[in-house]
Formats: sequence, C-alpha cells, structure tokens
Amino acid sequence: MDHVVFIAVPPVMPHDLAIAQTMLSSARDGDRPAYEVSVCTPAPGAVATFNGPDLLIADGLDRAATATTLIVVGGGGRPDPDTRVLGVLQAAAAAHSPTKRIGALCTGTFVLAHAGLLDGRRATTHWALADELAARFPSISVVRDAIFVEDGPILTSAGAGAAIEVSLHMIRADVGSAAAAHVGRMTVASPPRQADLPQFVETALPIATDGQRSLADTRVWALRNLDRPLTLADLAAHASISSRTLNRRFQDETGLSPLRWLLRHRVDHARRLLETTDLPMDRVASHSGLGSADSLRQHFVRAVGMTPSAYRAAQHERKTSRRLA
Repeated sequence: MDHVVFIAVPPVMPHDLAIAQTMLSSARDGDRPAYEVSVCTPAPGAVATFNGPDLLIADGLDRAATATTLIVVGGGGRPDPDTRVLGVLQAAAAAHSPTKRIGALCTGTFVLAHAGLLDGRRATTHWALADELAARFPSISVVRDAIFVEDGPILTSAGAGAAIEVSLHMIRADVGSAAAAHVGRMTVASPPRQADLPQFVETALPIATDGQRSLADTRVWALRNLDRPLTLADLAAHASISSRTLNRRFQDETGLSPLRWLLRHRVDHARRLLETTDLPMDRVASHSGLGSADSLRQHFVRAVGMTPSAYRAAQHERKTSRRLA
C-alpha cells in the first residue's frame, strides 16, 4: 500500500489539506484502501492556518521516513523556511529513499524550491504568486497558468481547488480511472481537468439575465453518447443554439472548445475500458467514439504518453503486483 504523508508547514490553507486528505483516503484499490494517509508537521501540536482556526497535528517529521509520496502543504511563500522540513525533503529526494513522488499544494511549491528540488524543473503555484516564484527562483521554469505541473517525480499545483485535481490525477495514475471516477462521485467533484487548463476563467458562467441556460444538460447528453460520431452541429442542435454560440459558451463554461472537450472524455472513457475490460482495441475505439484502433492509438499516445496496449499491460501488472503484495 502506498503511504502518503502530508507535511503541514504553517501557515496552512485548511481546504488544501482537508480535501486532498479526504480524497486520497477515500480511494480504493479493489477491496482495500489504495493509500495509507498521514499528516505531520515540524512542531506537533497547534499549527497555524492561513485564514482559520489552528489545526491540531500530533505527528512530527519522523512520520515522513516511510512515505512513498510526500506532499508539502502551506508555507505561505515565506523567505525563511523551516530547515527541518528542507532536510526531510532533501533526504526524500535521495536515491536510497522509499519516496517515489514529492508534491506541493499551492504555496508548498516555495518550500520545494527552497529545498532545491525544483532547480531546472517546470513548476507552478497559485497564479497570484507565480511572478514572485519566478523572481526568487530563476532556475525554475514557472508555468504561470496551469492547474498542476508534473515534472518527473515532482508534482506542483495551484491553490485551493487544484487540490481536487491533483488528488484525482494521483488516484488515476496510481490506481486507475475507475477508482478516480468513484472518488470524484463520492466527493461530488467534477471529472479531473487537464493540467494545462487555466487556473481560472475570467468570464462568469453564462446563466445570465437574458435567461440562457448552462450547457450542462448538453454535456451530460454527450457523455451518454460518446460512442456516436458527435459533431459540433449535433451539440448545437441539442442545446438549441447556433454552432458559433455553442463554441463560445462551451469555452466560457469549461475552458475548452466543444470538440476538444469531447476528445478528452473519449480518451478518458477508453482508459476505463482498457482498465476494466478485455475488449479488443477496435471495440475500445468504437465504444469511446474514437473510430478505429489506429485513431485510438494516435489520440491515446498524445494524451497519455503510451500506447493503449502498453497502458493495459501496465494496469494489469499493477493489479497483479498488488494482489501478490
């Protein structure tokens, strides 16, 4: 079982820690928990938060010694980070450490930066602090407008709501799409967004004074008909609006064009089919609306970074190794 340890560095954003801890603790790998989840802090006891009451955390940093995933929460971008935390992070990054992934939520990215773990890497943080991160740490390639950035074993993220996306991303990578979808349903979270989507959208959702409705019903309809060759005209007809209006409002509500949104969900559905069925590749392609096995392969490699057959084999190997563990 993977052991995830959160290091709470004051001041902590309570939402970041609570949502990530809840989602990872809810993840199941078959009939057992996918993760053992712990929280520790440099000085156990009352830990200051950014905008709320103190958190009571009992465990000290020695709890991090057995972590396979270590995630820093908080820090507030302070210029004087706790040297004890930096030492733990540097030890975790060493070759002999059991830690395979090191992450940060929101301002925790600054703590990783102070530890030298982000030198020469891509990273992100809350959009309001991205310029400060770049100025203070010029060796980091700061991605200013991303929900999260994964660079090798290092995972950094934006603020607040990004904790949801990072948690679902980790569950999907470690346990599979079906497990991530289940946690999303349990926590009433939307499906995980792509890492490169904007952290926020300036335009408010168009449920405006002119009486127009959200396109949520059309998106649900599309998800139920992924096996059909849906076009922009099909979506516009369902929403009873023009294709031009559909395109604009889809972008406003999701941050994606309609066809890019469709493609993303087709690939996600293909992932679930590869994880949970033995369907041949042409059937996986057909059920997910990607047409042929060749088209499935092309889109899957672009989105996931491996072929569908390699992904299925990796998932099978992961499940087998967990059964034998």
